[in-house]
Amino acid sequence: MTQELSLSTVRTLILHAQRLTSASPPEPTLDVMFDAIQQVLCLQIDTLQMVHRSHYVALWSRLGTYDPADLDRLAYDPEQRRLFEYWFHAACLIPLAFFPYLATHMARRYDYPGTNTERWLQQEPNQQIVARVYERVQAEGGLRAADFVDKQHRSEPWWGWKPAKRALEVLYNRGDLMVGDRVNFQRVYDIPDRVLPDWVERRATTYEQASRWMVEQSARAQGVAAFRQIGDYTHTVQRDTRPYLEALVEEGILCVVEADLLDGKRHDLLVHRDNLPLIEQIEDGEIRAERTTFLNPFDSLFYADKRDQQVWGFEKLIEMYKPQDQRIYGYYCLPILHHDRLVGRFDPKLDRKTGRLIIKALYLEPGVHPDDELVQAVAEAMQDFMTFHQATDLVIENSEPVDFGPKLEVTLAALSV
Repeated sequence: MTQELSLSTVRTLILHAQRLTSASPPEPTLDVMFDAIQQVLCLQIDTLQMVHRSHYVALWSRLGTYDPADLDRLAYDPEQRRLFEYWFHAACLIPLAFFPYLATHMARRYDYPGTNTERWLQQEPNQQIVARVYERVQAEGGLRAADFVDKQHRSEPWWGWKPAKRALEVLYNRGDLMVGDRVNFQRVYDIPDRVLPDWVERRATTYEQASRWMVEQSARAQGVAAFRQIGDYTHTVQRDTRPYLEALVEEGILCVVEADLLDGKRHDLLVHRDNLPLIEQIEDGEIRAERTTFLNPFDSLFYADKRDQQVWGFEKLIEMYKPQDQRIYGYYCLPILHHDRLVGRFDPKLDRKTGRLIIKALYLEPGVHPDDELVQAVAEAMQDFMTFHQATDLVIENSEPVDFGPKLEVTLAALSV
């Protein structure tokens, strides 16, 4: 018989697989940080910095305050490098041990026939630009797009990037160049031989091996997910993941369970066999969802499409790309995780000059009340969030319900005494 999971077990299994259950995570050494990243497979990079950028916040959500420079060391320090930048769910930091599986996708994924890139590369002048850009990086070492002066620059369809910038992106997407460093968050491109540590396996797997690996790792990292959601983690369409899913189920590596979710339907869900022992531990109370933390809009918890609504009855919205008058909650809202529930969200902005963290709007979900336990837990998380951002003052401009903000401020003040 197919095993049936309660909604509470589904939630806790997902959160545990995502390193979001522990109220007391270990000290954030480089090894602990890397282990957390390897478990969730990647950290999505985003340019927005209303607070720390998304990849820094994603690690804070799981470990609490750490030194962001340590994450940079894992990604860009030649002596410490264990991560590299490439496309996974989106632009991500990814463990270098995964390099052979990503390498096989590099050319296939970004030079599809009929795309704008393929058409651009058909033009001989552009082929020459790509060749010259590569030769210059090879000869001079790591270079930024800003290091290429283009006196002939004219606006072009691809976001108006100058040809040298487009050439760098083509070479990066193919794997001919990698991101060796970032300077003021600008990519520094270099050849792989100068970026990859000697211990990294460079031979690409076959496409089939890579695709199967991505499906299996996605299932493990998600904890439990629907068939159609497995590919969401690596931004892969269902028709490409389905054959590998079926094979892994047939082999017993992925197991089918059932659960009634908040959309009123009973769902067949997939659990990696390595995660099956966790189910018994959760049901016995050995693993509990005890963490209260904040999640950035690009956190891997939300990669599975519609799972926020099916499992938590919560709709995570990304509203920074909408006109202001069309936003419901705010520009850059961070969901609030409290134990096994998503209970609210807030729209922050860090004033780096004054050290003030401004909460433009603070919300609790319908039916969630700011009782003492919730306020205390959110206040403790907010205190650590402020420490992580070196913020010395908090301002809450708006709160729904109206008493949540004042209660949070009073509790924070008491924690600071």
